Formats: sequence, structure tokens, C-alpha cells
Amino acid sequence: MKLDKKDILKALENITVPGEGQNMVESGAVKNIMVFGDEVVVDITISNPSLQARKKTEVEILKVIHDKVYNKAKITVNVKVDAPAAKPKANEIKGKPIPGIKNIIAVASGKGGVGKSTVTANLAVTLAKMGFKVGLLDADIYGPSMPIMFDVAQEKPLAVNIEGKSKMKPIENYGVKLLSIGFFTQPNQAVIWRGPMAAKALNQMIFDAHWGELDFMLLDLPPGTGDIHLSIMQSLPITGAVVVSTPQEVALADARKGVAMFQQDSINVPVLGIVENMAYFTPEELPNNKYYIFGQEGAKHLSEDLNVPFLGEVPLVQSIREAGDVGRPAALQTATAIETAFEEITRNVVQEVVDRNKSLPPTEAIKITTMAGCSAVKKK
Repeated sequence: MKLDKKDILKALENITVPGEGQNMVESGAVKNIMVFGDEVVVDITISNPSLQARKKTEVEILKVIHDKVYNKAKITVNVKVDAPAAKPKANEIKGKPIPGIKNIIAVASGKGGVGKSTVTANLAVTLAKMGFKVGLLDADIYGPSMPIMFDVAQEKPLAVNIEGKSKMKPIENYGVKLLSIGFFTQPNQAVIWRGPMAAKALNQMIFDAHWGELDFMLLDLPPGTGDIHLSIMQSLPITGAVVVSTPQEVALADARKGVAMFQQDSINVPVLGIVENMAYFTPEELPNNKYYIFGQEGAKHLSEDLNVPFLGEVPLVQSIREAGDVGRPAALQTATAIETAFEEITRNVVQEVVDRNKSLPPTEAIKITTMAGCSAVKKK
């Protein structure tokens, strides 16, 4: 079927540009439309630099052309961001970059017990398996668990001399560089610190450590939204945040707050997406059965409601808990459903980081140069 450019323009008048009151045609956002038989190419320019606005625009264009013009049209949407130079906000939290670290991803949850640290550990080892240089900072000052999960609980970071300065050398295992307050306390010692002291300890592990060259640094944040989170945002320019939740309504209510924290104007950290942990239970003897103990697809529905990407789901499997307890993350188990699940989530995280960096103004973009092992990322 041969499509008419006028029909495409008329259909696009039904879409409002994010952040503007006018429709897409009136505002001048539609820069060009090309029609080749049943193929349509639409060039759009928007002023909102957020990844969410970009994806929403693309999805709406696809939907309106399919609904109002031709449901089998082959559509390509090229979204360009032309964001005006933003004036610095008086209360915006700023962080200074660490030389050599390209992307910093905060992994957070609204509440404890949803498996945030488990997801972080498995995300880290999967990134390392894909060929990336990875660091992990255990920012959960009051409940550090990474030393156990990486089987390095008895290790102590050494001091190294870098350009005349003494720096901590992170502990390394499974290809991941790791620092945690757990390396500096006794196993039965509780960390009873007020906020400023905890923030100072975090700053030392961030800036007084020799991390070297990293493609990704993962931050395992404490549960909730509080002082440690603000200290991290003030210390570092976070590339994006991943929020972990179970499908349970109680966890989803807090995950919603976690997303809202990063989206506040004073913090302004892009949310890369939501991971649903403990999505369902599958007994080993009944591998085709799924039991939705905590509810079904709750985090997926939350991501749709908040218009943030859904990164994937992790089943409730005994081997994940066992692997964490013995210090070998479950994603290292080859040819298993767990390895497949974390590989999908990790590819999605990397793709969201790439998209996020492309959609921001060049002065703020952080480039990834190594894409080894990520089939979801297309090189151009």
C-alpha cells in the first residue's frame, strides 16, 4: 500500500510534544517525513533530554500511524534532542567525576529484603564476563554483604603508592574490583555511626582508592531513601539508577518512592529501569511450573505506570541463595536459567546506559568504548 504524507502529518497532530502544550506538527517538532510505499521515516526534534521522553515520543508515533493511517506500515522514527542550555539550579546536587571511571550505576531499592545486593553482585560478574572492566562499591555502610557474596570476607585492602599518594587497592575476585566497609570491621562488630561519619567513610572508599580504568562502577546503596543516598549523589555524578523490587505490593510502594527520589529536580538522576526479583518460584523437580508467591508482574506493571524501562525478572531459585552464601554469584553458573536471566538484564542495562548517554547533551554524556559480549548493542 502506498501511503500519503498528508495522512501521516494529520495523524501526528494527535500527539503532544513532551513538555509543550502544542501538538507535534504545530510545535515544529516534525522536521521531515519520507514515504516509500508502505515505509515511513519520521524525523523528530524534541527539547526534553530525558530517555523517558524520547522513548514515549517514539512509541506514540508508531502507535498513531498504525492506528490512524495503516496498521502494517514499516516505520522508522529518528528522535533528535535539541535541549536548551540549562541554567544551573541553585539547589541541584553535583558530584565530581573520578578519572578513569566512565559510568557509575546506583542499584537501589525502596525497602530491604528484596535482593538488591544479590542483583548487584550478579550484575557485576555478568558485566565482567561480557568483557567490561567493573568495580563495585558496597555503599550499604550498616549492612555490608558484598565481602561474603564475593568470598573475600577475610581479605584486607592494601595500600599502594600512586603518584606520591597512598591509595587503597580494591580487592578483586571474579573480574570485579570491590571495596566495602566490611573489610575494615570485625564480623561481629556493628557499625554505629551518625550520617556525617558514614558519609566520610564512603568518600574515602570512593576517592582514596585506586580504582584504575573502569567501564562501570556499581554502587550497592542501602535500602530506602536517606542520608547515604544524598551523600553519594553529592560525591559522584551518577550515570543512572537501577531500582530492584519484588512483585509484592508492599515492596512496590517503596520502589515507587525510590524511583521518585532519583527523579527529583535536586537529584536528577536518570532511572535506567526496574528489575523484578523473586518474580516466581519454580521447583527443581517441576521445571515448567511457576508459582507466583509474591504476586505476578508487579514490578513490570510499576515500570509501565512510571514510564521507566523494565529490565527483566529473576526467579526465586534456591541456588541463588546458596551461591550468595558460599561467595560465588549464581550468574557464574553456566548454562542455567539464572545465567540467562542475568545476561538479559545486564544487556538491557548496558543498552539503557548507551541510550541515556546518547540522549543527553554532549557536555554531560559519558561514552562507553568497549561493547564486548553485548549483542543488544549495535555498533555503527
